[in-house]
Amino acid sequence: MAADWKHLAERMAASGHKVHALDLWSYLEHADCTFREFARKLCEEARREERPPLLVGYSMGGRLALHALLEDSEAWGGAVIVSAHPGLQDEGERILRMAADAEWAGKALTAPWVEFLRQWEAQSVLQGECIVPPADRIHLESRREAVARGFTSWTLGKQADLRSSLEKVERPVAWLSGARDCKFTALAKELGVVMPKAFHLGPLDAGHRVPWEAPDDFAEVVEHLLEMINR
Repeated sequence: MAADWKHLAERMAASGHKVHALDLWSYLEHADCTFREFARKLCEEARREERPPLLVGYSMGGRLALHALLEDSEAWGGAVIVSAHPGLQDEGERILRMAADAEWAGKALTAPWVEFLRQWEAQSVLQGECIVPPADRIHLESRREAVARGFTSWTLGKQADLRSSLEKVERPVAWLSGARDCKFTALAKELGVVMPKAFHLGPLDAGHRVPWEAPDDFAEVVEHLLEMINR
């Protein structure tokens, strides 16, 4: 949710930077949206800026950010990618992931909203202590269809393996992960090596939700990247 980034926006404003937090569900309000369609729209927005902005993405948003970086890397000054997957390499895993996300989509459409949120938050990957709590999802109930489309349009099962394409990106990219998130730390280390101007920072003292479990460390990384691209 865009409101999740309020704390970061306030910190960045203090140092003269503006955060434009995306409402991802707005891209899915009336119809499905592919990774490529999203990337094109976002890059068009970035091109309107006076100078190439820093792209920041977490989890699914991180995967969407990777597609935008590949769509038009020159539209961006650099990127901070947090707890994001570059793509499954096994077809069987893709099929299983699409099935699992279709099930989540069904719950988003039909389950009591509070129960849907409870089940989502109960996932082991999301367990951790958030110093800055993410925004309350209760208000998304009126946007059930858009949330459901997020599971089916942007499922990891439909995403291509982006590794070989990312090797060609000539932009500074910081990959972030939490020390208690072993799976995504391994992925961040992998991508931090293969991309020409990328690096893996951490792992930070956090789980999967790095921006909210380690907000100060996360903000420092964003500030560091901003300094790099604005020199």
